[in-house]
Amino acid sequence: MDEARLTGQVLVFDADDTLWENNVVFERVIEDFLDWVDHPVLDRTQIRALLNEIEAANAVVHGYGSKVFLRSLGELLERLRERPVTQDELRQVDELAVAFVEHRVELMPGVAGTLDELGTRHELLLLTKGDEEEQARKVAASGLADRFRGVHIVPEKAAGTYRALLAEYGFAPGGSWMIGNSPKSDILPAREAGMGAVFIPNENTWVLEQSELDPADERVLRLAAFPELLRHF
Repeated sequence: MDEARLTGQVLVFDADDTLWENNVVFERVIEDFLDWVDHPVLDRTQIRALLNEIEAANAVVHGYGSKVFLRSLGELLERLRERPVTQDELRQVDELAVAFVEHRVELMPGVAGTLDELGTRHELLLLTKGDEEEQARKVAASGLADRFRGVHIVPEKAAGTYRALLAEYGFAPGGSWMIGNSPKSDILPAREAGMGAVFIPNENTWVLEQSELDPADERVLRLAAFPELLRHF
């Protein structure tokens, strides 16, 4: 694809940790939480593993976002204390939400300019999952909404999500690509739906979004940075 750049494609973009930093904020809160808990028996790795277990269960029932994350921290604290948490402890967990409220959307390097150029020769869509109000706030704060023909916020991403999105616009999967950092939510379900996929890894990607990709899949393009899209599309 380096030698023959594709044109007239449908490019569907993930948001969190693809267009802007996101999970790094959660990681900072977790580190602060671990410092505060200072468990006498379990080490940080063991506590993180327990948090991953709780978050995975809550994601199925409650979805994603900072509110669900703080709920998971509260449940984690209850397990660590082996008793109901006190109101004071819950307030201290709630105070960690300040990091989310005050966090400004920080675009990945080159995102705005790259989208501007891509928009001159492709159809651009935004597809993000999570709490609708929270994701809408981040999209608005990013200043990127007008780059996309449509902005879609969904509770979860599966192959059916991608098929429905393409059907809504009348786009064919063969000329459509999903661009994102999550193997689980962006790459694998898009490929299942017949789309191509562009994997742009982010070192801060949530552990629950990790999954193995087929290295032999020629319809998965791996890039190191967002602006590299301009070499291929």
